[in-house]
Amino acid sequence: MTLHQNEIAVDEALVRSLLAAQRPEWAGLPLAPAASGTDNTLYRLGDDLLVRLPRTPDNGRAVGKEQRWLPRLAPFLTCAVPEPVHAGTPTDAFPVAWSVLRWIDGEEPGPDTVSDWTGFGADLAATVRELHAVELMGARRADDLSWYRGGGLRPCDEAFGVSFADCRTAEGAELDVDTLERLWREALALPEPSAPHVWLHGDLKPTNLLVRNGRLHAVIDFGALSVGFPDAEHATVWDLPPDARRAYWNALDLDDATWVRARAWAIGVGVSGIAYYRHTYPAFVAECRARLEAILADAAAR
Repeated sequence: MTLHQNEIAVDEALVRSLLAAQRPEWAGLPLAPAASGTDNTLYRLGDDLLVRLPRTPDNGRAVGKEQRWLPRLAPFLTCAVPEPVHAGTPTDAFPVAWSVLRWIDGEEPGPDTVSDWTGFGADLAATVRELHAVELMGARRADDLSWYRGGGLRPCDEAFGVSFADCRTAEGAELDVDTLERLWREALALPEPSAPHVWLHGDLKPTNLLVRNGRLHAVIDFGALSVGFPDAEHATVWDLPPDARRAYWNALDLDDATWVRARAWAIGVGVSGIAYYRHTYPAFVAECRARLEAILADAAAR
């Protein structure tokens, strides 16, 4: 499945060639495609390893960031996080950095894997609190740690404005884009965030969370790791059922302005996801649409 114009083609033969050249002791292990996201192609290697290959040259920048910071963040987090075990170097066949991580067993949170959504929301809030409390250790909002979701909303207004228009055309009357845009503009009218910069995972949607026995067990995919304002970190709770959202909000005691800005981030990312992926990634578009419908339901209930 090709998602980007500048996507790097990957298949099993390529992955085996990379392993043979750089980690020959692993080259003969069983290799199978794993669930892949918008930024990386994944292969499970043997029982204990995961090969992670960026889809585009731009995504390749995240590899060094994860290699450097994940080992330093992991001791401060109760949840499991990926453990890098090999930093793959670029080759002629695959011209960007790639990585091998320890495999983490678990399942995506959903109705078949989580029965106590209130507990799950509280667990996620505890993980976010832990991450945001970690000292920056000299890191600052610059270069690879300056992802847009850790900044203010206003610099994104023009780009998201185009996405609102595209989404309105694509969705028609099936999605109340006018109300979504009104909620976005309500957040823009608020003062910019003033909280101290913290560590941010950047994309805590369900596909980046793993559960065991119904409880949050691991947070994966730190490709969006950054330093910045915490507002957008809370946006993905609209991907979870209402009980989880309420528990998350209550556990972190978020003020109304932070919640409104977080909702705006959820809206902006949702409409841009529909606009960008509507011809290439239907499952991801469905996730974005479900998030936006949850926001609309919440707004109607208030």
